[in-house]
Amino acid sequence: MSTALSILKRIFGYQEFRGHQEEIINTLISGRDALVLMPTGGGKSLCYQIPAHVREGVGVVISPLIALMQDQVQALQALGVSAAYLNSSLTSKQAYQVHKKLN
Repeated sequence: MSTALSILKRIFGYQEFRGHQEEIINTLISGRDALVLMPTGGGKSLCYQIPAHVREGVGVVISPLIALMQDQVQALQALGVSAAYLNSSLTSKQAYQVHKKLN
C-alpha cells in the first residue's frame, strides 16, 4: 500500500482516491509542481494535505478564502493533525504564535 493511500485511509477515513487525486498527490510528493482545477467538493484539500504529511518540513497553502482556511484547519486539528492558518483575521499576538510554532 502506498504511503499516500495509507494516510488517506488512516487519517481521513477514505478507502480510495477519487478522480485524479492520486496522480496529483504523487506529482506533489515527488517534488514536481501541479496546477489543479477541480470543482467545489472535488477533493482538492486532500491533494495538498496528504503531500504535507508525506514530505519533510511544513506544507504551506495559499488561499484567498479565510473561512475555508479556518474550516480546513479545524477539521485537520480534529483529526489530530498539527495545523494553523495565518491571515488578517488574527491579532498580532495570534500571528506571532503561528510563526513561533513553525520554528
